[in-house]
Amino acid sequence: MGSKKNVDMTQTESDVKKEAETEKEAKAKKEAGAEKEATDEKKPVVPKKSKKIRGKKYQAVRAQLDKTKAYDPAQAIALVKKFSYAKFDASVEVHIVVKEVGTSVNLTLPHSTGKSVKVVIADDQVLAEVEKGNIDFDVLLAAPELMPKLAKLAKILGPKGLMPNPKNGTLTPKPELKKKELEAGTFTLKTENKAPLMHLVIGKVSMEDKTLEENLLAIIRALKNKIVKLVITPSMGPAIRVNHQLEENK
Repeated sequence: MGSKKNVDMTQTESDVKKEAETEKEAKAKKEAGAEKEATDEKKPVVPKKSKKIRGKKYQAVRAQLDKTKAYDPAQAIALVKKFSYAKFDASVEVHIVVKEVGTSVNLTLPHSTGKSVKVVIADDQVLAEVEKGNIDFDVLLAAPELMPKLAKLAKILGPKGLMPNPKNGTLTPKPELKKKELEAGTFTLKTENKAPLMHLVIGKVSMEDKTLEENLLAIIRALKNKIVKLVITPSMGPAIRVNHQLEENK
């Protein structure tokens, strides 16, 4: 009898231990699940990109264009003008993919793009206006000796891409000479900060085909074999791929 009682007690203790372990495991799983849910809640929800829906006018002109073909510059200009459906005098834009981020070239277009560029030379009065947030220029030039004063305004000028820099010639010992060059149409064409992309306007749809073509050719020649892909587009209308290798091989 005593022996049987001991066996029963041993079994009971074993069962209790098993139940305790089971409860412990269940509690641990529950806590792990709660922790995972809390972590999931902290994760930012990234919205899915919705597909851009084009308007009927865009789709109508887009249907007339062979997107698999690269057109020579003259043909591309003619198509841009044909497919522009804006009610205003639209700009003719050039978008370029180049081989490397950081690519830049100094460029002077043979014809005006229809947009005037306001260039100012930094002095105490100009810098005082910048400090107040009054910026009414497109390019700021400065002599090297003004750098200590300019550095204090870097947070204002930097994000706007207006901080004078020796790499693009806007920080120069001869700002007056640089001002004349820029006002004559000379500028630095460069990629975006983190992508091998370039963007610029070469004129208006109302301009003569030959004028727009010569501006486009000037860009192609300046970049030479650095171009991977080049398209032109009106402000409102489809992009037209340009065969830039025609000029590269000349």
